[in-house]
Amino acid sequence: MPTGTTAVPVAPGAPEPTAIEPEVRVGLKIRATSVAIGGVASLVVSEPDGTTIAQVPAGQVWRVVPSGRGLAVGPAGGPLSGPYDALALAASAAGDAVRIDGRPYRGVTDILRDTVGVTVVNRLPIEQYLLGVVSSEMGRRVAAEQEAVRAQAVASRTYVMRNLGRWRTQGFDVYATIADQVYNGIDGETPEGTEAVETTRGLVLTYNGAPIDAFFYSTCGGRTAEGSEVFRDAVRPYLRSISDVAGDGLPYCRISPRYHWREEWTGSAMLSTLRRTLPAVVGVAGERVRDLRDLRVVARTGSGRVDQLAIGLGRSEVQVVGRQIRQVLRVPSGEILRSNAFTLAVSGAGRTVRNVVAEGSGAGHGVGLCQWGAVGRARAGQRYDQILAAYYAGTSLERLY
Repeated sequence: MPTGTTAVPVAPGAPEPTAIEPEVRVGLKIRATSVAIGGVASLVVSEPDGTTIAQVPAGQVWRVVPSGRGLAVGPAGGPLSGPYDALALAASAAGDAVRIDGRPYRGVTDILRDTVGVTVVNRLPIEQYLLGVVSSEMGRRVAAEQEAVRAQAVASRTYVMRNLGRWRTQGFDVYATIADQVYNGIDGETPEGTEAVETTRGLVLTYNGAPIDAFFYSTCGGRTAEGSEVFRDAVRPYLRSISDVAGDGLPYCRISPRYHWREEWTGSAMLSTLRRTLPAVVGVAGERVRDLRDLRVVARTGSGRVDQLAIGLGRSEVQVVGRQIRQVLRVPSGEILRSNAFTLAVSGAGRTVRNVVAEGSGAGHGVGLCQWGAVGRARAGQRYDQILAAYYAGTSLERLY
């Protein structure tokens, strides 16, 4: 098991260890204009105080929509009742699931009226939540890679324990997306994910007795990033940049389909992209984004990732830094750039840019656990505790419940 190191303060706000498995509230939908509800069997719709409003028969789909400052509910295409301040949905029989827009979820689902539309919150025990997270994050894995799945289970459990209450003002703890970690409910569950959650039940990574900031991502490209390279306040002794290379001199994550990538833009395509992204991300006035003259790397982080980018626009220059860079250099498909670990080749620089090529490695921010690196380490025979010790040096494994 990994052991502790020299004690340093940990950011405030971490939950105290408890002998009781906590409940987590997951934001499934935010600001939705309408939500379809139903049950695998029948579904009980009630007010927050437990007063039953209706029972949705098995096989039927009802809808919930905003109504004034509240919510209205009723059969799809039929009359609606309400408004209600909030709704709670629960399966009429133990073990059945609640369907939200056709997707089944364990636990209870609350529907709230937000400032724009409808917020849907899935409320359930953490271990049930993790069943829908682990394989959604790791994909399907074979037996030789199971230790990586177990490592992800511990990292995901640690992440949610650390972040309970993060989005309290919106009515939930974590998003069901990459804004926190991907959660697909029952559709995201697999046998290997379930085994990993059950095998590691209650285990989290701690430092100084508190759950750590267990950041993770897809592919590091051979070297992880220091926490503070990406997240300003993430100065942690366990979030260090490490060389993620096996004994043969090759990165553990070289098996990733995102290990090496190449993106290319014509000058006009890049200018069109910047016209959309610079105002939104950096706050540059739209009229300034014309006459693309230059695009160059100004500074890199200690792990070699691009930390500052200069964009020449006519007679002025815009500086783009840190996490903004991936948002600004969106690829032709519209997705953000895969990582900050890249080089640039620009033709026409200093006059009018004709072509831009970015060649890079990895995918994601690079801080903490490299998911494809974990798979490579598992294939090399490392146990899940060894994998976690490599990416979160100096932490301890502790069973909270």
